[in-house]
Amino acid sequence: MSSITRPKLSHSTANYLILITVIVVAGISQGLLLPVLSIFLEQKGVSPGLNGLNAAALYIGSFAMTLVAERLLGALGFKKLIVGGLILVMVPLILFPYLPDIKIWFILRLIVGIGDSALHYAAQLWVLLVTAPEKRGRYISLYGMSYGLGFSIGPLGIKLLGFGDAVPFWVLFICIAAVLILVLMKLPDTKPEKAEHGQLPERRFRRSLAWAWYALLPALLYGYMEAGMNSNFPVYGLRIGFDTSQISSLLPFIGIGGLFLQLPLGMLSDRYGRKKILMFAGISGGIIFMLVPVAGTHFWWTLVLLTIAGGLVGSFFSLGLAYAADILPKVLLPAANVVASFHFTIGSIIGPNLGGQMINWISPGSMFTLLGILYLLFGVAGILFRRKPEFESVLK
Repeated sequence: MSSITRPKLSHSTANYLILITVIVVAGISQGLLLPVLSIFLEQKGVSPGLNGLNAAALYIGSFAMTLVAERLLGALGFKKLIVGGLILVMVPLILFPYLPDIKIWFILRLIVGIGDSALHYAAQLWVLLVTAPEKRGRYISLYGMSYGLGFSIGPLGIKLLGFGDAVPFWVLFICIAAVLILVLMKLPDTKPEKAEHGQLPERRFRRSLAWAWYALLPALLYGYMEAGMNSNFPVYGLRIGFDTSQISSLLPFIGIGGLFLQLPLGMLSDRYGRKKILMFAGISGGIIFMLVPVAGTHFWWTLVLLTIAGGLVGSFFSLGLAYAADILPKVLLPAANVVASFHFTIGSIIGPNLGGQMINWISPGSMFTLLGILYLLFGVAGILFRRKPEFESVLK
């Protein structure tokens, strides 16, 4: 690869706020689509298994995009990839209510997953690359909070169904269109810097994993926790004696805890170091997850435990990426983001399946025991990880 000069990434508060706005609407789209489409399919008499398989199309699309995201970003740049992602999310929205066929919905969800992954990859990498190390924790935490906020707002769109099946989709379409216009008008057209000849080998994925494995593991754990809790907690709750109303009230508090603690943990990581905070959050969160079965059917104790545990580990994905940005050369960050996305997807697939098997074959509470052990092991594994600054000099 010959030497290529790329425009330097520009950064300003305005650019950052635009990226945050993009992520909020991305969160709203996911938070709206998942429950609304599930409701439609349930009303059509579609089995829960087929309903879940249809929803999995989004993750398949997201996984597929991670395979080509790095090369697309190098070819198109940040702005064009974000624009393309917004369009791929926006266009299927207005087709869902008018093409009510489950096979077509699978394809549309696949497209949404591709678009969502594209804009996430570009936006989070842009934030990582342009943020000063001493502020990286708080900025990437605000980024994570923004998606969580959007994802929490999304289900409120269910109330719009009272005005017509297509209304939630049109409202979201208009919101994304407005953000798309903002991106086209205000964001600078920039590309990531490329390395000199011989400095970006095909082993870049292996190198980023070898040099920053501890920073990339949180994405796997976060995907496992998020997907596993969303899929398995309702089963756990029903089996120990919670009713559906209690379960629906408890589940959101895992995410709410993350919204409250992401920024404080990010700021603490700026001050005391990313690794120390990740170890603390992993060990503390693991212990609290293991205490959930002890609370039994006590609603308020369960709520408190889920809120604190979710708050401690809810920033794992963003803090892990921030830590990777601390210890890797900039030219390896695109590859590291791809690895993190792979890990998140793998965790999202393993979580519901392994947790479900634990519930079936051991006990309902065993899903929390295993989850707690995984976070404890991660925290302890931090003792084994050592940053190797001499590697950075090879590529900087």
